Amino acid sequence: MKSIMDLTLLSAISPVDGRYRKQTEALAPFFSEFGLIQYRVRVEIEYFIALGEKRIFPLKASSHQDLRKIFQ
Repeated sequence: MKSIMDLTLLSAISPVDGRYRKQTEALAPFFSEFGLIQYRVRVEIEYFIALGEKRIFPLKASSHQDLRKIFQ
C-alpha cells in the first residue's frame, strides 16, 4: 500500500521517522520540512493579497479574487 506522503528528506519529521514511520505518518503533512514550506508559501500569498487589497501596490480588483479562488 502506498503511503500518503512517501518518506523523503522533505517529508520526514525527524530521524525517528525511519523506525516509527507508521506512528508519525499522519503528522508529516504538518510538521515536516515540506509542510513548513507549504504553509509559509500560503502565508506569503495571503500577505500579498492583503497588500493588494489595501492598495499598497497596484493590483487589479479581479486579481485578488482570482488569487483567493486559486489558493483556497
